[in-house]
Amino acid sequence: MSTQTTNAATLNAKLAEPWRQLWNGDLSITDRIIAEDFVAHAAPITGVGDDEIHGREALNQWVGGINTLLPDLNFEITVGPIATDDYLVVRWTAQGTYGGGFPGASDDAVGSVITFTGTDTLRVVDGMLAEYWANADSLLFVQQLGVSEVPATRG
Repeated sequence: MSTQTTNAATLNAKLAEPWRQLWNGDLSITDRIIAEDFVAHAAPITGVGDDEIHGREALNQWVGGINTLLPDLNFEITVGPIATDDYLVVRWTAQGTYGGGFPGASDDAVGSVITFTGTDTLRVVDGMLAEYWANADSLLFVQQLGVSEVPATRG
């Protein structure tokens, strides 16, 4: 491995902490770490919305949505960062107190502490996060909310 490769991977690894902070609700850092043409690929954990989003504002709305459901949400990186010249991967655990608002969730779930896990794979371009593939344990999330049937989405 060349020194240049090592340096790029090291710089990419340093994006893991601000990425975690963004998901913990600090949307002020979006412009510093997210590329303007950012694309995310994920089934939204909230059960509504597209499976692909484009741009910084769409990411902020997505992050804001999960933080609305779990106002004290805290993501912790449990594995990684694993970084190469072009990619950053982290395994995380998230926990927060459910405040209500998830489609199909039991009213009894309000006030419950919800814990779920996932893995983020991010493509880095010119020191900015440009593309994101999320893999979250949505089943674990909805089970803790007492969701027995996910309402149909309008297509």
